Amino acid sequence: MTEAPPPPPLSFVIPVHNEAGNVGPLHEELRRTARDLDVAYEAIFVNDGSKDDTRACLEALRQSDPHLKIVDLDGNFGEAAALSAGFAHARGAVVVTLDGDGQNDPADIPRLLARLGPELDVVSGRRYQRKERFLTRVLPSRVANWLIVRATGVPVYDCGCGLKVYRREVVAGAQLPRGMNRFLPAILGVDPSRVGEVWVNDRERGAGGSHYGLGRTFAVVRDLLALPLLARRRPPGPRLDRTVRGAPAALVAGALLAVLAALGWPGERGPALVVALGALLAAGVGWAVGYNVRRYRCAQEVGVFRVRAVF
Repeated sequence: MTEAPPPPPLSFVIPVHNEAGNVGPLHEELRRTARDLDVAYEAIFVNDGSKDDTRACLEALRQSDPHLKIVDLDGNFGEAAALSAGFAHARGAVVVTLDGDGQNDPADIPRLLARLGPELDVVSGRRYQRKERFLTRVLPSRVANWLIVRATGVPVYDCGCGLKVYRREVVAGAQLPRGMNRFLPAILGVDPSRVGEVWVNDRERGAGGSHYGLGRTFAVVRDLLALPLLARRRPPGPRLDRTVRGAPAALVAGALLAVLAALGWPGERGPALVVALGALLAAGVGWAVGYNVRRYRCAQEVGVFRVRAVF
């Protein structure tokens, strides 16, 4: 009976969706980086339901590179799920994540690995001279990162940077609900004192168009409200579910009070309107927290991805 080969020290995890024009150049850069590091590795590309030729391109690359592993998902589950699938199949003691669009520079990986001393479990890239538009991408990102740091205490000021290095035990078993990759590594419940950052290069997208837009801003704010609870990496108990179950009814009641107050009932319009709007806001926050708690618990119980094939 042939023994299975030992796991490599290093696993690259790259989620891709419609990145046929980028997987080839990125794969070659990863091979060059691993060769410079002189370390055994595996490169796990997670195909998240691509509609273009991404899978065919990966299969062609696989023919000449035994280090490349393809995890083909049975649909488009989102980047968070694709990362979760990559973590589940990674065998290395250290896991490196990169975006599949070519904006992360593999040449920065050695510096992140060098920073991962015995005192750290995670090293996150922090992009300088970002290439995206300031008002629509950079400014909202800075505000969100400031809020994440204040909410969790995890000192990562560029959670949106896909280039990160983890010890395998940090990501093992992670099931990230859709969109929660925006809050890595805080959502994993890491000890803030064991997280570091390294400045990294930010490049133009290699090919294709961006998969992001302003439409995700509401989802970021909604998810951020529950982050202090979810970052403990254990689902909050049913008691919180019962507490927030009445949020939709309270939301409707708050809206009705606001309308009545605006019409001048039951008396002075100003104070009544303030109270009504306060109730409306509290109910909205309760709904958002409850929604994300249930979503997080469901992800842990059911999982967030289905795999069609691994090769």
